[in-house]
Amino acid sequence: MSDWLARMHDAIPNGASVMCDWFAESAENAIIKTTDGREFIDFAGGIGVLNTGHRHPKVTAAVAAQLEKFTHTAFQVVPYQSYIELAERINKLVPVAGKVKSQFFSSGAEAVENAVKIARAYTKRNGIIAFGGAFHGRTMMTLALTGKVLPYQADFGAMPAGVYHGLFPAETQHISVADAVKSIKRIFKSDIAPQDVAAIILEPVQGEGGFNVCPPEFMRAVREICDEYGIVMIADEVQAGFSRTGKLFAMEHYDVQPDIITMAKSLAGGFVLSGVSGRAEIMDAPRKGGLGGTYAGNPLGIAAAHAVLDVIEEEKLCERSQALGDKLKACLKEWNIAEITEIRGLGSMIAIEFGDDEHPNAAFAAKVQQAAMADNLLLLTCGAHGNVIRFLYPLTIEDETFDKALAKLKAALEKARG
Repeated sequence: MSDWLARMHDAIPNGASVMCDWFAESAENAIIKTTDGREFIDFAGGIGVLNTGHRHPKVTAAVAAQLEKFTHTAFQVVPYQSYIELAERINKLVPVAGKVKSQFFSSGAEAVENAVKIARAYTKRNGIIAFGGAFHGRTMMTLALTGKVLPYQADFGAMPAGVYHGLFPAETQHISVADAVKSIKRIFKSDIAPQDVAAIILEPVQGEGGFNVCPPEFMRAVREICDEYGIVMIADEVQAGFSRTGKLFAMEHYDVQPDIITMAKSLAGGFVLSGVSGRAEIMDAPRKGGLGGTYAGNPLGIAAAHAVLDVIEEEKLCERSQALGDKLKACLKEWNIAEITEIRGLGSMIAIEFGDDEHPNAAFAAKVQQAAMADNLLLLTCGAHGNVIRFLYPLTIEDETFDKALAKLKAALEKARG
């Protein structure tokens, strides 16, 4: 093991930070087996990629079948029917009003980049408003949108121009809906005229930001602002989509709809695929050839996504997400851990925060994560201060494994308390 760690540090640059000091050998559903014979319960899910679990039989079978046909043509050169069929399925499912069109890419960042391009092409404007605590990707444009400097923006120089950040409502950060709305209006007064703003992009539930759930009042306010000034509203559902929140898309929890939705992660159950869906007249704005990518909409990812949608429907993963999330919340409340300031989330997109913005307890979060790791439970931290633990277990996790993980989580919380 130490030899492999040494080889990793010798071969891979420092910027590629790796959390675990062990290596995966194999994985199935919610269990990762390591090269040294241990078994971990996976509550990280490849950072929200595995809502349908590791190697779901239907997903692997669909990819295996596609492997027997072809692996790549570049869709914009030689198209394939499965891509069109997936677009048709997604068009019917996304909570966007009117006729919808979709296009597929590779990473979540690529989807967000293209959503921005589409909004700029449609409005003929340049400005983009995002929010503090947001995470939209690691490319230069999406870094500019991301509302967290360390470790993402640090060292990389000036970010692309034309991006402005408002406040995102969060109780533990003492930011109210009124504060957040006022911050957008302040941007209009001091930074950019609303008539020059192409899009406002927000996560219905912030991912890296700490699983902060957008209040319905704020979502409505953003929709009203966009309608008033002809601004495109983009919902980034890269992490929140595909049943994680108890709905297929998190925007289904709200009484307003965005103009564009971005998706990735659990869309293809561990295979590389992302997408952008939106109102047809907006999606059609870029000229022919303006959108694309060599690997965009790779046929293996497309095949996996079809299987994922089947699994979500057949195994009722939206209902499963809600049931698991309710059980997790109930346990966390029952345990009555004094260090937990807030338990929040939708469905199974649940997080616990230790301390608040003024007095964050990142040290306690780290102790919980370390204690869980020592007991073979994989957890992720997040939040502006790293004082939040988020839960991203597969929604297909077996009841027995989930109960075992909850016992490990309780033990980790108690051990962290000393």
